Amino acid sequence: MRSALSRPSLKHVLRSCSGAQALVQIHALMLVTGSLYYPHSSGHLISAYARIGDVAAAHSVFRTASNPNISTWNALIIAHSRRGSLDQVLRLYRLLVSQGRPRPDSSTFTVTLKACAQLFDLRSGREVITHASDLGYSHDVFVCSSVLNMYAKCGKMDDAMRVFDEMPKKDIVSWTTMITGFVNAGNPVEAIEVYRKMQAEGVEGDGIVMVGLLQACAAFGDMGIGQSVHGYMLRHHIETDVVVETCLVDMYAKNGFLETAHIVFEKMTSKNVVSWSALISGYAQNGFASDALWMLIKMQEFGLCPDSVALVSAILACSHIGFLKLGKSIHGFIMKRFDFDHILGTAVIDMYSKCGSLLSARALFNRVCSRDLISWNTMIASYGIHGHGKEALSTFLEMSKTEFKPDHATFASLLSAFSHSGLVEEGRHWFNLMRQEYRIGPSDKHYVCMVDLLARAGHVEEAHELIQSMPDEPGVAVWVALLSGCHNHKKLELGQYAAGKVLELCPDDLGIYSLVSNVFAVAKNWDKVVEVRRRMKNMGTRKVPGYSLVEVEGKLHAFRMEDRSHPQYEKIMDLLKRLDFEMRKLGYKPKTEFVFHDLDEEVKERMLGNHSEKLAIAFGLLTTSPGTRIVIIKNLRICGDCHDAIKCISEIVNREIVVRDVKRFHLFRNGLCSCGDYWFSTQFGPLFSPSQTRKPSRPRSRETQVTSLVHIQSTICWPLAPLFLLPIKVHNRTSRLHSLFAAHFGRRACMVATPFAVRRPSVLLHLGALIAVGDGEAQVDFVLAAAADSVRREVHMAGA
Repeated sequence: MRSALSRPSLKHVLRSCSGAQALVQIHALMLVTGSLYYPHSSGHLISAYARIGDVAAAHSVFRTASNPNISTWNALIIAHSRRGSLDQVLRLYRLLVSQGRPRPDSSTFTVTLKACAQLFDLRSGREVITHASDLGYSHDVFVCSSVLNMYAKCGKMDDAMRVFDEMPKKDIVSWTTMITGFVNAGNPVEAIEVYRKMQAEGVEGDGIVMVGLLQACAAFGDMGIGQSVHGYMLRHHIETDVVVETCLVDMYAKNGFLETAHIVFEKMTSKNVVSWSALISGYAQNGFASDALWMLIKMQEFGLCPDSVALVSAILACSHIGFLKLGKSIHGFIMKRFDFDHILGTAVIDMYSKCGSLLSARALFNRVCSRDLISWNTMIASYGIHGHGKEALSTFLEMSKTEFKPDHATFASLLSAFSHSGLVEEGRHWFNLMRQEYRIGPSDKHYVCMVDLLARAGHVEEAHELIQSMPDEPGVAVWVALLSGCHNHKKLELGQYAAGKVLELCPDDLGIYSLVSNVFAVAKNWDKVVEVRRRMKNMGTRKVPGYSLVEVEGKLHAFRMEDRSHPQYEKIMDLLKRLDFEMRKLGYKPKTEFVFHDLDEEVKERMLGNHSEKLAIAFGLLTTSPGTRIVIIKNLRICGDCHDAIKCISEIVNREIVVRDVKRFHLFRNGLCSCGDYWFSTQFGPLFSPSQTRKPSRPRSRETQVTSLVHIQSTICWPLAPLFLLPIKVHNRTSRLHSLFAAHFGRRACMVATPFAVRRPSVLLHLGALIAVGDGEAQVDFVLAAAADSVRREVHMAGA
């Protein structure tokens, strides 16, 4: 019997045992035969009990061991480590050390250090490291790897790097630990540098190394290394899984290479929630709202429930296009399915604010229990973009009574609020207080806000002096703010100097040339205008076309300047003619200086009358009941003529009209605007920000595409009435697209709205974005595009 239970056979039998009943029988047999008292036998039995999850039985075996050796101790420690009882791991380790024997070995230190890393217990970790060093394990490969992991998990990368440099032999685990450690510590540059050293030493990376490196490239924006890593994986046939492929999608998406990100995503053999969320987040963060929402719908079609990352991205997309009703629906979906934490809460607050519902944003802010500094900053910024500087200051003072201390972003939001409200004295006071009392050094953003505030108010010289006092070289945004003030207040000499600085800093920026071109146009210097525009053309760039969105009954309608393709265009123009007649009675006169072309005055007036925001407002007036508030979302700055015209319209129709342009909100009521006409202090400034200009410098295209809104009416038997945003180039005329959808759904079910130009990719194999909007605010449901396949064959997708 004893020979049948010799040590090799006993070890094999225990390892092959997977059931509790059989293990108990073997345990009893070991007691009867005396095999339990062989060296290492108790350790094998403890490991067997640990494998089936019976740690209590493992402890019982350990207590009956007459003189447990280090293997027996390690077996029990490992059992607790596998179960996740990390405190027990440290307790057993300390008990072992206190007894003095047996001495811990490499496995003991490795498992104990792993527990310290998982507990983020740096103090206990340092004690274990000291003990290991005293026993001569300071250069053991496994112990060193565990030390690296512990330091990395605790964020002590300087200590980790010291240990790493002293290691006589570095394996792939050591390199991986350093790369992922630097990534998790927020130091992607160092992670990439470690990878370069790894390459120099001829060490080949595996999938885990690639994950850490791709995360570093995503965070740092080093697409050169990122593409090199991707190519390395393809050339060496490194086996990838959903984690590696998701990191590739995330890396490309975060760096704006959305077409490549989508191609990688489509080729994934297995997709999880994180994969979908990575692509959705990439689209939303790069401003492609319709793509983000479409992918959210496809994700649900795939059978997955969106996580908080996907929903935050969807909310961001709703904020971008001002789709309030869908944002409310997603808010309700979150309330039913998720804990409303500060991340989700802040995103929803921002959405309500950017969709024009400031009262809802504040009400939600008051109800959010888990506020953080970002939540406070968001609320301050929300008041700022609505021109409520005093309320922003009040919120700032309210925050100062809590445990949160203002940071750079807080003061940037506060100073921006002062700038939009014309609160010059408050701006001066808090700018100085920021430096002197809060010890926060002003950044370019803070200087831009202050220069803009002073220049708008006519303090151009003071603004220039502030620029000269900057410790670092001023950025282009600072000079643009000064240039706008100079032109508005006729400071031509200083304006020319500022213009030179602007062109010097950004010789290839389309927005800068547009600013200079517009200034020359106002001065009627058409030769200079032609010269500047010729340079723009030679640069291969173009302006972002302007468009305006208006939400009516849960559907978005888009309009661009002089677009005649809308089915109700004649009614819209008839209403605008009648409004123009009434406006002139109130003293309105078209401001033709805002048409930056050398044309007859009559032609200029007609062009002003066809601006996209006017078309959108007229459509809103035609399709909503009297007294309904109209909210317009414009992708560029509202021009001065439209600003005056909308003031008159609000008085004539006795309605509130809200316009959100690229800079701020304008609330028009009873012939007045919430900005108090303070906006005109920058009327000669750029009509769009530098971020809205583009050059075809990246592999993925951001060229303008023709997009159509197609509304499917309630005659379709679907639970919700959806909205299609289709990235297409219409063949010859809009009626062809109308025919395609009418053929599939029936002619009465289909109405083609105004084509408009937007920035978005055309990389989807499917068509556009389908946004489904429910009747109730507390629900969201997404329906599928049944006609996508048939339409895809008929419609020419816009190429990259």
